[in-house]
Amino acid sequence: MKVTAVEVLPVHPGWRKNLVFVRIATDAGIIGWGEAYSQYDRDRPIAAQAEELGRYLVGRDPFRIRHFLQIAFDDFAQRRSSLEWWCAVSGIEAALWDIVGKACNQPVYALLGGSCRQRIRVYANGWSYKMKAPDDYARGAEAMVKQGFDALKFDPLPRPWRTYVPREHIRHCVNVMRAVRDAVGPDVELLLDIHRRLAPVHAIALADAMAPFEPYWFEEPCQVENIDALAEVRAATSIPVVSGEAMYGRADFRRLLKARAVDIINPDVSNCGGILEMTFIAAAAEAEMVAVSPHNYNSTTLSLSATVHAAACMPNFIITEYFVPYEPFADVVATNALKPVNGYITLPEGPGLGIDINEEAVRARPWQAYGARSFRNYEDEIHDEH
Repeated sequence: MKVTAVEVLPVHPGWRKNLVFVRIATDAGIIGWGEAYSQYDRDRPIAAQAEELGRYLVGRDPFRIRHFLQIAFDDFAQRRSSLEWWCAVSGIEAALWDIVGKACNQPVYALLGGSCRQRIRVYANGWSYKMKAPDDYARGAEAMVKQGFDALKFDPLPRPWRTYVPREHIRHCVNVMRAVRDAVGPDVELLLDIHRRLAPVHAIALADAMAPFEPYWFEEPCQVENIDALAEVRAATSIPVVSGEAMYGRADFRRLLKARAVDIINPDVSNCGGILEMTFIAAAAEAEMVAVSPHNYNSTTLSLSATVHAAACMPNFIITEYFVPYEPFADVVATNALKPVNGYITLPEGPGLGIDINEEAVRARPWQAYGARSFRNYEDEIHDEH
């Protein structure tokens, strides 16, 4: 069997960013689907990188996944990685696994050594988009619990994203957290996402303020480029510290693990190098007694399924991300998209990634241009000086 074509299909799911799907065709008639991670205003470079890399896959055996990934790094990228390269590789890799699984009539997790569990725990995210008032967060959290979720992630910090924040931002976070905890009770897990924003002094102050509400974790308090800062925060709080979504490949994660800067890592299957690479990263973390919670700001179709297959094979997996606002898109483009029931997704039993993509529906939802996003001007900054 040989690859005959690699097609990159940027699609708009109807909410926030465009997604980047990868379709790989073979001379055996088997089609594989994958998804590359994307960001606002960076999806076109990611799609272009996947298209350029895909040219070198045509004519190759789709079963030789590891060999292709090695020549992609050594020869195509000449050992110069980037976000765009890692996203492109990840989307292509998942599509190749989808082909291999379909050819063998086996789910991908069975080909990776078999699953460690029958179902995958998820937390809800995306539900608090653009919320500001504590009561809005509380009502949104209640709605998620009514849908069956017992773990919710949100970012309580006001905008704009800045390294140094005034005390009222910490007080606002306390008000949000208190409102959510009062609304959902003590048994729902609350996961705090700080999005790499803070200097350690503010991150530690925020962690101290959040501790009475018993958060499940404290995600990305500082930029991962400064691993010493992350380690400083971890040493100062009893809340588990998470990082890794902005890291790519096992060599990058080695720095994080070696510094013992986190309790949990959150690699993204659509930008860390793919399904197999994420299992390698998880294995390295397992040896350091670090848990894995895959990041998944992607569709609840292809990337979610790739995440589920990888997570099924990790002894140190704890929970993964589920973006609730992408559900309507999943219902249209996949006939059997994975759905959580009471906060868990049952492993798919079908071959490959285990979902069937409606290609016509995907092509009917093409990429959409973004309007100019509203960024602050120089004159605005004076209002935030303290």
